[in-house]
Amino acid sequence: MALPLACPKCAARYEMDERFCAKCGMPLTYAGRVDVEQEGVTEKQAHARKVRPQYSHGPLRRVATGRQQPEAEFIQMLLLDEGIPSTLRRTAGFDVPDMLAAGPRDVLVPESGVEVARQVLLQGDLIPQQAPGTSTGATPPGVLLAGLLVALGVVALLVWLVLNAG
Repeated sequence: MALPLACPKCAARYEMDERFCAKCGMPLTYAGRVDVEQEGVTEKQAHARKVRPQYSHGPLRRVATGRQQPEAEFIQMLLLDEGIPSTLRRTAGFDVPDMLAAGPRDVLVPESGVEVARQVLLQGDLIPQQAPGTSTGATPPGVLLAGLLVALGVVALLVWLVLNAG
């Protein structure tokens, strides 16, 4: 009998009671039929059927951050409604034990679903609109250079005042 779930990244097959691939951590997708007439469709099966395979290729990339686990899970469900698989990861550098729901969570999606996920999240005002030509979270190099030059000028002025005040 063929195993009904498959990992969209590494193609490993799994039973219906699994959710994520043990090898690469991707959410599993429904890949075959198992006596559906004898068994009713479970919640896990219905969940797996929502994932669109075209959005499940490539390495995982962060598309959003939830302030708490419930907010991140809400974002996950919005993405799943559009067929985009996602997974959560505790945001790096946060100092709360993993067993607690407190603290920010990164929402990660496969690279093939990043643009669609961003469009979905922009429609829901869950991520900020980004200006054309800038990357999320990055300071433009010109602004960084201007800031460094201003700081260098202030330090030079302070040194000159200290040396000439005496």
